Amino acid sequence: MAEPSGGGLRDEISRLLEELARHGGGPAEAGVTRLLYDSAWSGGQRYLAEEMRAAGLEAHFDNVGNLYGKLPGRDPALPAVLTGSHVDTVRHGGKYDGAYGIAAGIAALAELKRKFGTPLRPLEVASFCEEEGSRFPLAYWGSGNATGRYEWRSGGEYADSAGTTLSEAMTAAGFGLPDRDDCRRSDLAAFVELHIEQGMVLEYFDKRIGIVDTIVGQRRYAVSLEGAANHAGTTPMTLRQDAMTGAAEIAVKLESLASQWGEPLVATVGRLEARPNTPNVIAGSVDFTIDIRHADEWKLSAFSELILSEVERIATRRRLRFAVKPWLTTKPVPLSAALAARTEAICRSLSLPCKRMVSGAGHDAQLFPPLCPTTMIFVPSRAGISHSPQEYTSPEQLADGAAVLFNLLYELAYKEQSP
Repeated sequence: MAEPSGGGLRDEISRLLEELARHGGGPAEAGVTRLLYDSAWSGGQRYLAEEMRAAGLEAHFDNVGNLYGKLPGRDPALPAVLTGSHVDTVRHGGKYDGAYGIAAGIAALAELKRKFGTPLRPLEVASFCEEEGSRFPLAYWGSGNATGRYEWRSGGEYADSAGTTLSEAMTAAGFGLPDRDDCRRSDLAAFVELHIEQGMVLEYFDKRIGIVDTIVGQRRYAVSLEGAANHAGTTPMTLRQDAMTGAAEIAVKLESLASQWGEPLVATVGRLEARPNTPNVIAGSVDFTIDIRHADEWKLSAFSELILSEVERIATRRRLRFAVKPWLTTKPVPLSAALAARTEAICRSLSLPCKRMVSGAGHDAQLFPPLCPTTMIFVPSRAGISHSPQEYTSPEQLADGAAVLFNLLYELAYKEQSP
């Protein structure tokens, strides 16, 4: 078993995270905001490129702003082992989501080079330009370009709330140049993403490492209900066409059915907007979202169909017009069983209690299985909090995950066997 030196990984990861958080960070209660192609994002990527070079890696950007730090291998013809995560954040997010996988990757590659020299095959760490969908109405723009899900010339199809298109923002940040090569990678032997859990499973079960078997599939819908806005004092209850109570009934039914179906299914009503949104007027229309997730494609589809039938039934009984628009459909993504088994063996050798689990959140890793064997490693999140300034994982827990990553990358890039 390859052992990283002392607290070196822990201290280096903590330093990188603190310094990266200055790009987009403000008062502690405001958290970190780094949106795709804004000034904080640009500063963060430039900072990481400098750190990669200082660690002895070859740093370069692709044409959408994905940043790669490369440790060349003895046999450059062999496909590369890639690790990393995304540099962008949600608005007022934490300093660990995405950033941890990048910081740990830089620290691990620097330590591997210091201890073992040149690997057999190339090793790389990626800082993907975008995953969250916080500025433009799409997600995984970075890993999506790396895996062929997107094509960089399609950025003109998407605009932010100010009307700036993704293509315009990309060009302003110095990317999206017409004479540059395509961003798709076809030279990967494996992808490993290290990430905070963003949930409370590991903490609840007192496990130090999570090994992801499957990333859940998702269905998201935008639902509109239309009734009749009317006076709150003069309209009898039996004559109302109240869009708000219709939406409330659907939300309660969603919760009830999801609880009956049991784990790992989850279902959520997120955004809700009522009109005219006035204290003494019955809501004439309500728009809301439904988010459904499950690790099994058949169950995900079956539950989604059931909920849509409930929307129709409730709206019809309440004499409400309704419309449902699906706006996200992703299938569950099984990750590599072989890499998960190797990761589990590493955890045992390091005496780190681990748990095989499902990821209820989407991640860059879910785009890579069609290209190469892919695995994902979690470390605990205190109280399950994420996408918040209160997001926290201790330095010791960060070091646990980095030690597992260090050893897995050593096995994949320095040993003779294929990943």
